[in-house]
Amino acid sequence: MNILANDGISQSGVDKLEANNFKVFQTKVAQEQLANFINNNNIEVILVRSATKVRKELIDQCPNLKIIGRGGVGLDNIDVDYAKSKAIKVINTPAASSESVAELVIGHALSCLRFLKDANRAMPLEGDQNFKALKKNYAGGLELKGKTMGIIGFGRIGQTVAKKAIGLGMNVMAFDKFIEEANIKIDFFDGQSLDFNIKTSSFEELLKSSDVITLHVPSQNDYILGKAEFKQMKPTSGIINTARGGVIDEVALVEALNNSTIAFAALDVFEKEPTPEIALLMQDKLSLSPHIGGATIEAQSRIGEELAEQIIEIYNSKK
Repeated sequence: MNILANDGISQSGVDKLEANNFKVFQTKVAQEQLANFINNNNIEVILVRSATKVRKELIDQCPNLKIIGRGGVGLDNIDVDYAKSKAIKVINTPAASSESVAELVIGHALSCLRFLKDANRAMPLEGDQNFKALKKNYAGGLELKGKTMGIIGFGRIGQTVAKKAIGLGMNVMAFDKFIEEANIKIDFFDGQSLDFNIKTSSFEELLKSSDVITLHVPSQNDYILGKAEFKQMKPTSGIINTARGGVIDEVALVEALNNSTIAFAALDVFEKEPTPEIALLMQDKLSLSPHIGGATIEAQSRIGEELAEQIIEIYNSKK
């Protein structure tokens, strides 16, 4: 069976597949050339992340496709129901990147509350001449301990963020349309563990009470956070989005930051990837990263291995 890993795959994933007699193509094929490449090389499995789209048109053009794999959680770039109607298996790796995304959330929170995003830019330019002034500018940071982390979307990633937040001494609130409560188990280096039961709150209560709000939801038809929601938040609070572009009204976000309706925000995903709006890039109250939530060495290795295991299991089940 031939596999095209069009958005890349870890070497550990490749090794596992090749050890089971799969041939893995790691060529990066342009979207408009995908159908020809798949058909000419008898590709039966295509593996993608967020860049490559597997829509109805591509599925129709490639009758030999048997499996579509998504390295990550969201399946927004795949026409899942249509693929399944054509007897094509659709697989993903919902647990593999939870740790890396959760750590990025905490990283952005610290960057905003301790002005690291600003200090990292100013120090190389002025650190040798204006050290005392910079020290004064960035001396009014806040601690995460004792603050409230509001988590919108309380699935695997949201619950992993909760673990990190609790470990830092934060209070945790969560909102999820489908989850009423969750047991959060925190494992420590010495084998000990602690369990925390978190009951989800109303959306309005979370907005009013949170110091940091982080989103972990799939793609939406409408904004989850916009002008009306920002007005319900504390003026000292902020937002972190490592989920999907399009869940926050970015125009309203810039306005809220400009007007000090909220204090800060962090974005790893954008409505117009890969060309985010200049207004976002130039907003000094924003901490920004280029969609790297799941992009750690460890997460990529887990993603590759998890995809490989699922493909091997599907293949063996048909023997």
